[in-house]
Amino acid sequence: MAMNIKQAGERLDIQSGELEALVARSLDSFGGATLHRVLLLPPDHTRLNSMAGPITAMAYRILSGWGAQVDIMPALGTHVPMGVAELKMMFGDSIPLERFFPHNWRNEVVHLGVIPGALLREWSSGLVDYDVKVEVNKRLLAGYDLILSIGQVVPHEVVGMANYTKNILVGAGGADTINKSHFLGAVCNMEKALGHADTPVRRLFNYGVETFLGELPIRYILTVMERDNQAGRMKMRGFYAGTGNDLFEEACDLCRKVNVTLLDAPLRKVVVWLDAEEFRSTWLGNKAIYRSRMAIADKGELIILAPGLKEFGEDKEIDRLIRRYGYRGTPHTLRCVAENDELRNNLSAAAHLIHGSSEGRFSVTYCAGHLTREEIESVGYRHGDLNAMLARYNPAALADGFNQVGGEAIFFIRNPALGLWSYRGNFSG
Repeated sequence: MAMNIKQAGERLDIQSGELEALVARSLDSFGGATLHRVLLLPPDHTRLNSMAGPITAMAYRILSGWGAQVDIMPALGTHVPMGVAELKMMFGDSIPLERFFPHNWRNEVVHLGVIPGALLREWSSGLVDYDVKVEVNKRLLAGYDLILSIGQVVPHEVVGMANYTKNILVGAGGADTINKSHFLGAVCNMEKALGHADTPVRRLFNYGVETFLGELPIRYILTVMERDNQAGRMKMRGFYAGTGNDLFEEACDLCRKVNVTLLDAPLRKVVVWLDAEEFRSTWLGNKAIYRSRMAIADKGELIILAPGLKEFGEDKEIDRLIRRYGYRGTPHTLRCVAENDELRNNLSAAAHLIHGSSEGRFSVTYCAGHLTREEIESVGYRHGDLNAMLARYNPAALADGFNQVGGEAIFFIRNPALGLWSYRGNFSG
């Protein structure tokens, strides 16, 4: 049986050479030179800071050297397939492009079984009771000797902590699994889940993988990353390779220590920067809301600087639904789900509408590079002029955290995907 391999610590800084040695040890533990066909499941470029790109390139180089055929299917979930420039940005130039295969969450999945509604009723304390189909990309059943899921453990609005079994059932999953798991998380209150390893959605993912994919040779490489603001770069604090929920929970424990910022008082004004290469839709960019909402005071203000923002949904149908129903709070969204089949049949979109609303508790001002005032205001946000806001809140001149700008106190977040910010009284764990 393969052994788990771990190297972790709050002050650790795993460098490239050490990382490649850890990857090689892990692959050797997973079968080494006996591996003939391997499928790698890394995230896409929206998880650029995970170090999954370099790890994937290292794994490809090592496995190919052993003579294995290596296929790579980025765990897109509902995201748009990666283009050539994005593949090279994430994974470098050493992997032939023909080794990459896009995941199609609507049309390339197989049905493996059903998680009964009775379990969801138990996990959600009676809030939902629907069955969930377990669907995954058919490539996972193509006879690989090893399926290696690669990714970062970081606070997540749907499941509590990203990665592990989520990378299988969402990243490589189908519509029913994605839709219903996201809605489960929304109705169970994301603020109770954020930063926690044991949540209703995590129970669903673990049950689905263990029950219906337990015979597949799935293994995991999980990273815990932290931005060192003084050094101006990301540092790898944890590397975990193997399988089992205990391994995942160890990574979550470290993640809480290095990726959760607890504040002694709620914040009146928060400014978030969304890098144009990473955030082009509110589907992704709303991490600015998810990850800061527990830090913002009642009647506070969130300003989002989003030069790359050009759409609402990554998927055309979801984009249409967001434009139609907007981010107007939980009661409005639940009413729309009850009254409209198109939203009831796209529950991940409904969940996103709930997640992306402040529920009227604080204001959200979006300063978008490629969406008009009319578009921004039509979905329920305030519109801000990007150039004017950038002139006032210049990301290059702001420090992460507290700043004074023209006598005004603000809190600046350079990349909301890297962690979770919360008033201490709003977070337990």
